[in-house]
Amino acid sequence: MKFVTIGYGERADYDRTAAAVRDEAHAHDARLRAQGVEMGIAGEPVQVRNPGNTGTTTKEGAFLRSDLPIAGFAIIEADSVEDAVRMVAGTPCAVAHGVVEVWPLQSAQG
Repeated sequence: MKFVTIGYGERADYDRTAAAVRDEAHAHDARLRAQGVEMGIAGEPVQVRNPGNTGTTTKEGAFLRSDLPIAGFAIIEADSVEDAVRMVAGTPCAVAHGVVEVWPLQSAQG
C-alpha cells in the first residue's frame, strides 16, 4: 500500500527539541530515503481551478488551513496503516512537537 504523509511543525518547536533527538530524527529520515521513500520540504502552494473546464485560474497560497505550518511531504510504501505510522513516528515533525498525518493513497481509476 502507498501512503502520503504530511508533516506539520513550527520552527520554534523544532528548535526547543533536544539536538540529539533532532539528529536521530534526521538520521531516521535518511534511512527512509535510502529505502526508497520520496520526501521533500513543502514549498509555497498554488491553488488551481478549472470549473466546468471553462478556463484555468490560479491563486497563490494554501487552500487547506491548519494550526501548524506544513513542513514536508513523503510518499511511503507499507503493508498497513499501522506499519506506515511506525515508519513516520521517528521523523522530525513527529518528535519535534509537530504532527505527521498518514493518508492512504488509493489508485485513481480513470
